[in-house]
Amino acid sequence: MRTRVPTVRKVVLICLSIIFFQPIFSQSISTANGKIEIGAGVGPVFFLGDLGGTAGLGRGFIKDLNLPTTRMIKGLYLNIYPAEWIGFRFAANLGELNGADSLIKPHNGEEMYRKNRNLDFRTNLSEAYAAIELYPTVLFEKFDGLLNKIRPYAVFGVGMFHFNPQGTYTDPYGKTTWVDLKPLRLEGQGMAEYPNRKPYSLTQLEIPMGFGAKFYISESMYLGVEVLHRKTFTDYIDDVSTNYIDPALFDVYLTPAQAIIAKQMEYKENLLKNYVPRTWIGQQRGDPRKNDAFFSTIIRFGWRINGGYASQKVKRQMKCPHFF
Repeated sequence: MRTRVPTVRKVVLICLSIIFFQPIFSQSISTANGKIEIGAGVGPVFFLGDLGGTAGLGRGFIKDLNLPTTRMIKGLYLNIYPAEWIGFRFAANLGELNGADSLIKPHNGEEMYRKNRNLDFRTNLSEAYAAIELYPTVLFEKFDGLLNKIRPYAVFGVGMFHFNPQGTYTDPYGKTTWVDLKPLRLEGQGMAEYPNRKPYSLTQLEIPMGFGAKFYISESMYLGVEVLHRKTFTDYIDDVSTNYIDPALFDVYLTPAQAIIAKQMEYKENLLKNYVPRTWIGQQRGDPRKNDAFFSTIIRFGWRINGGYASQKVKRQMKCPHFF
């Protein structure tokens, strides 16, 4: 078959242009592709606060972890990578937190005070945060691409979370329901008698920090695991922080119906079968020296948008045509 000379000249010029501009164009491709990841995660979340715990004096963190209070958290992620060793994450999660003094196993030690306190709570949790991810091992990688690579990382950020603590209330007929705790002002929040106890906000600041690792099962897909701790600036996720107040104040500041509920919810020791009457007004109810916290262990999976596969496809399309 005869090939027309003008057509061949045009094709040659196009190929020469592609070859000449290929370094610049390839750089543009590597910048635009494979720099964004989207993903999802799910796993257990654990509350660390005043309620529950293990033997001895309350210590905080995993020492006072009650596994029966484990709940699940799930969320979505968007990661942007200006370079492979650093990423910017935007995430949103939904979950639940839970705690109960009844779960404490008695050893006739300091834990008996908390067990006899007999308080419980639950709350739905929603959070959104932005964080920086650092991948130190990228500097030591010896081959290009992502396939079969394991990348450990550290993560640190700032965000907001929303909660609404509830506790169990048993009415005179023996029926148990969950009631919102903040409106009951169980520790005198907003009462003139306690000027230093301000009403707390249900939306709070958090500092997420943790570590994890990713394993890339392809050039554009990964599986990973991450432990993420949230430092908070409130001690009222479980609505427990300071001392017991005089229950007569509930009649002053609450409606009659609320006052009835608040008097039970503030002090639940007397609901125990082995209750021994004691003087409790003004005594310790929680520990205001330590703010509440929570952490999660998340299984993550995600994809690089227009990652390795797309880049290879574009490169194949840039090859010059063959003529016969």
